[in-house]
Amino acid sequence: MTLAIAPEVVQPHAAEALRFGAAASHLACQRATRRVRIAPRFGKGPVEAGARYLWVGAPGAPTVIVQGGISADRDVCASAAHAGAGWWDTLVGAGRAIDLERVRVLAVDWLDAEDLGTSPVCSEDQADALAGLADALGIARIEAFVGASYGAMVGLAFAARHGDRLGKLVALAGAHRPHPLATAQRAVQRGIIQLGIDKDCIDDALSLARQLALTTYRSGEELARRFGGSAECRDGRFRLPVEGWLEHQGRKFVARFGARRYLVLSESIDLHDVDPRAVRVPASLIGFASDRLVPLADLCELQQRLGAPASLDVIETPYGHDGFLKEHERLAPLLREALQGLGD
Repeated sequence: MTLAIAPEVVQPHAAEALRFGAAASHLACQRATRRVRIAPRFGKGPVEAGARYLWVGAPGAPTVIVQGGISADRDVCASAAHAGAGWWDTLVGAGRAIDLERVRVLAVDWLDAEDLGTSPVCSEDQADALAGLADALGIARIEAFVGASYGAMVGLAFAARHGDRLGKLVALAGAHRPHPLATAQRAVQRGIIQLGIDKDCIDDALSLARQLALTTYRSGEELARRFGGSAECRDGRFRLPVEGWLEHQGRKFVARFGARRYLVLSESIDLHDVDPRAVRVPASLIGFASDRLVPLADLCELQQRLGAPASLDVIETPYGHDGFLKEHERLAPLLREALQGLGD
């Protein structure tokens, strides 16, 4: 296990990522939907679902799957087919750590109960859908699967179920099973949303659940540094410094995400369970020392039990589980090393 420590840096503005994406217009790009056939673990038989995907990078280059948390989508980076910035633009792009001049990235929108016609949905279903999509696109081999958070869980499921067509797994902030404390926190979030559905106040409930989730994604150190001031009396009541940030984040989330989709994907995290011994491809594991959702003890156990050689790098960060979204400068060399040789 190695420990990565680096100075905090200012992250590039999204506009920079967009300009960078525009400069890489020569890259091959597909952003579309393909029908895939899978047999959901909790379903009654095979079903067809529309897999919404982005496949972008150097024409003919090795394919690397990149997936994030449950709120991430297929737009991992800026592309010719999508005007907005991607959720991991600082790490995925031409000349970046996941270099689109050397590889071709495949990313999907997570499937939910509406897509599969069944609930629950599990990480194995997502892995099988990715394998089916690769078949539909004529991709015989996935050179690497880079997954963060829920994406790491799906990456482990993919490696266990489709390891014969996978070269390497890179898993950030995700383990073979959820930690009981994290499942308790998510159960409360889902309870809030279900209450909102029952009482016809869905948006308020989803906002509160998201706010609660944010307190588990970040560390106490960060929140203390940012919101350690005194309460102020406004609009007839005392307001704490952290409340404005939480409410803002809640409103943003409600504007882009559905309550029922959140219920299904949150539950999917807690249903995740992969036998590490079934993962027989080389793996690079990356954890965050302040992550309360995926403790380092779980990653150490995963490393020891995997069925193939695995490294574990730990990043010291105040950002907790969200380190994979915030610590771009620290992650870049680790990702470059993990993907070394691809596209040469």
